[in-house]
Order: sequence, then structure tokens, then C-alpha cells
Amino acid sequence: MRTLIVEDDFTARLTLQKFLSRYGECHIAVSGKEAVDAFRVAAENGSGYDLICMDILLPEMDGRTAVKEIRSLERERGILSTNGAKIIMTTALEDVKDVIRSFQELCDAYVIKPVNLGELRTHLTSLGLI
Repeated sequence: MRTLIVEDDFTARLTLQKFLSRYGECHIAVSGKEAVDAFRVAAENGSGYDLICMDILLPEMDGRTAVKEIRSLERERGILSTNGAKIIMTTALEDVKDVIRSFQELCDAYVIKPVNLGELRTHLTSLGLI
């Protein structure tokens, strides 16, 4: 599994990287803009991501905007979001409106921080990643 972890908080990033690296290669981005750039380069090189863990509150470009850009890049390549990268939003925002909005913007799962690794593993299993 190839994973892109998009997180500006060092501790959260390290926790996700340590956990997810047991399932495969992990790359890091610390802003939404960097995430879109990393996704674009990986897709162009034929080595796209299976999983993207995306924080919502990020510098330069927020996570929701980055998800829209990533889904747009997939559509340009003829990939429907259901067949594209699985995107799990990881955020401290617990408002129901934030959760609904994230799913409307085509994320596949939503995890509240601090990330419960058991819950994350459950999402990975239900998304067919592990």
C-alpha cells in the first residue's frame, strides 16, 4: 500500500507514519498544496497512492480544497472517486457539518484526532486496503 500522509502537526504525522509504514511505503506532505503536487507527480510516474490521510486544517491550501483538486486530477485521468485513492480525513474538527461536508467532497472516511489506531485499522479494512 502506498500512502500519502498530509499533516502539519509533527506528532500526528509521526504517529500515522509509524502505524501505516507496516503496510507499505509512506510519503509525507505538510500542506494541502504539497499534497496535490505529490499526488500529481506520483500519478504522472504511474505510482499513485492507494491511501491519503488528509488533515483538514493545513497551511497554504486546506485539506478539503486539496481533496477537490486530487479528485479533479483523478477525473482528468478517467478515474472515478470510487476507484481512486482512498482518502481518510484526519482532523480535530468534530462538528457534524464538517463530517457531512467532507463526505460531500468525496472523502472515504473521517477520523477524529487524536487518531485512534484501532479505528483507523477498521477503516483500512473496510476500504479493502489491508
